Amino acid sequence: MTRFGYTLMTEQSGPRELVEYAMAAERAGFDFLVSSDHFSPWLDEQGHAPHAWTMLGAVAQATESIPLMTYVTCPTLRYHPVIVAQQAATLQILSGGRFTLGLGSGESLNEHVVGAGWPGLAERHERLEEAIGIIRALNSGGTVSRHGHWYRVDSARIWDLPPDPVPIAVAVSGAHSVQRFAPLADEMISTDPDETVVRSWREARPGNAATRVTGQVPMSWDTHRDKAVQRAHEQFRWSTGGWDVNANLPTTDAFAAATRLVRPEDVADSIPCGPDLDAVVEAVRPYREAGFTDIAVVQVGDEAQQRFLTEAAGPLLEKLRAADS
Repeated sequence: MTRFGYTLMTEQSGPRELVEYAMAAERAGFDFLVSSDHFSPWLDEQGHAPHAWTMLGAVAQATESIPLMTYVTCPTLRYHPVIVAQQAATLQILSGGRFTLGLGSGESLNEHVVGAGWPGLAERHERLEEAIGIIRALNSGGTVSRHGHWYRVDSARIWDLPPDPVPIAVAVSGAHSVQRFAPLADEMISTDPDETVVRSWREARPGNAATRVTGQVPMSWDTHRDKAVQRAHEQFRWSTGGWDVNANLPTTDAFAAATRLVRPEDVADSIPCGPDLDAVVEAVRPYREAGFTDIAVVQVGDEAQQRFLTEAAGPLLEKLRAADS
């Protein structure tokens, strides 16, 4: 059976609100939580970017049993992989074993801020591969020293480790990244419902082992469709640019300029907007059919979260699970 999750969007909500939404999502019956990890929102209109790891520590204490995942953390520029390994181990202890470390090669929007530049895709993948090796070694215990191509580690040790190593999921988008990262990760993350990518990932796993595959579907629920479309255009029009564009734009001003010609109807064509929950079920269907095991919904706009969680989340989950049976 497919599991359905709720997204904690750090770009559109403050830290206290996100903890409240996490508790409400658990009460509503979602199967898991994922959190973005941004230094900046995509657009000024979103208006937030709290520290994801601090917030997730609070969520781990405020919730009871719902699994948690970063979706995703980039462990290569803004964070050194040693720090990511320590954060992941600590969060796994705080959550009682509920955490999965979701990793990706990052976006300029969040990584350029440390002044190290923004490398091309080939270098980003090289850095991510090396970072995963460091994180694995540290979370397996013992003292680690390495002099790699991109990172140096000098007698590092994680002193508080969970009983079992933290599971690692990696975001991939095509054949090259699948072949590179499937042997290194426990789980797969992808933004596109591509059955070929999912099949290739499983075939590249040692022994063709089954694996969790997580995707994400945005929506803008509201009892008034026009209001939902307006909100989606205001705060989520950045999503129409595609990953090749979105990964390389450095600031909210750049995203505003890149999306100035995007119309409300363009966004509404790509994101379910309004009260029709069946439209969300239909948007989720390609992911289920492609073999995704876990699908997280994103409700656009902070002002709509609490109403969505109390009024629409329960009926939506019923419809999603009925369609999955």
